[in-house]
Amino acid sequence: MSFNTNIHSLKWEFGYWGETVNNWYDQGLPMKNYPILDPGITTPTSSLYSAAWTCNGIDRLPNGIAVTAGGLYWPTQGFPLDADVRHHFGMDYTQRLVDVNLHFCPMFDVQFLGEDDKTLTYIDIDGVKRIFLKEEGTIPTSVFWPITDETSWQKLKAERLNIKNLTDRFPANWDILVEEYRNRDYPLAIGGYPQGFFGTLAHLIGYENLFIWYCMKPDLVHDILNTFTNIWLAVFEEVISQVSIDHWHIWEDISFGKGSMISTDMVREFLLPYIKRIGDFVKSKGVKVILLDTDGDCNDLIPLFIEAGVTGMYPFETHCGMDIVKVRKKYPSLQMLGGIPKSEIVMGKKRIDEILEPVEIVLKSGGYVPFGDHLIPPDVNFENFTYYRNKLNSMIDRYGK
Repeated sequence: MSFNTNIHSLKWEFGYWGETVNNWYDQGLPMKNYPILDPGITTPTSSLYSAAWTCNGIDRLPNGIAVTAGGLYWPTQGFPLDADVRHHFGMDYTQRLVDVNLHFCPMFDVQFLGEDDKTLTYIDIDGVKRIFLKEEGTIPTSVFWPITDETSWQKLKAERLNIKNLTDRFPANWDILVEEYRNRDYPLAIGGYPQGFFGTLAHLIGYENLFIWYCMKPDLVHDILNTFTNIWLAVFEEVISQVSIDHWHIWEDISFGKGSMISTDMVREFLLPYIKRIGDFVKSKGVKVILLDTDGDCNDLIPLFIEAGVTGMYPFETHCGMDIVKVRKKYPSLQMLGGIPKSEIVMGKKRIDEILEPVEIVLKSGGYVPFGDHLIPPDVNFENFTYYRNKLNSMIDRYGK
């Protein structure tokens, strides 16, 4: 199974906030398989933030956790996978990520530095110091990063970023996973959060520090990018030697509400060569689809990423000015996912009918998987979501290709 313009569109959502799912159970969603929080640690691909999500126990979803639903792949970031919404609406199973370590190896040990009724301060498996707000239950806030200067980088590079320990980057149950991957009936991807050429560096250096380094320490930035690229190439080559892969996911989140966080010149210098390098490799191995994840207004970045070899993007946030009909007309071969204004589902049937009109247009053109343009928020009640999802499913059955 793979993404291409010749298959029927998939019935996915990007995902739901934990509070949203809990609300829906109270509002009539049958509870058969409550989303499971996994306290185990395997790799940064699947287990980042798990220590925070499970600090209050594993029996109830934190309000601000994501519950993945296909568009947002699984496993990732310690997020649980939805089953009940999917079964209730006859939606498709998720796309899966190959669970392999694409960051520091060995991982850092989780260290709990301080805790009270409201907060947990800890160091995560990627070496980042974070503060988790228990009541809000959103992704922990990073307050200190492992790469602080040239010295810290060289130490990490020598101790945790070399390909001598390549086999250590694969989880203990790798043989079992390989068998499952080989007999799958779902799309399988490599990469994903937190693997990206802007995303990884922002994640491990901090956004403000990275912005300064682009200007003040470009050689150091390139060394970091080149080092990670070499590791990712080595890991991907080993994975592809054992398992067929459908697509490569790049996580960037490089845009915000008014455009890219960095200039297009910086994107061309610090992202495109490395995306193209890995893209050329995976394509040489038969991987035809490269999807890039960025929120916000990414209009100016689309042609650059296409130039680098990216074939599809998501989630096309409408409130940031992303118009899927205009994007389709300008880039007819771009694979598109998302693009439905999630926050407007709350407005009821008339507005839902209106926001699905552009979806019908793009569905007819092919190469489109429609879903909410990020996690469905908790003010969307189950009645309105039911109307929206049933209508969208019918539209996919009629026009999706």
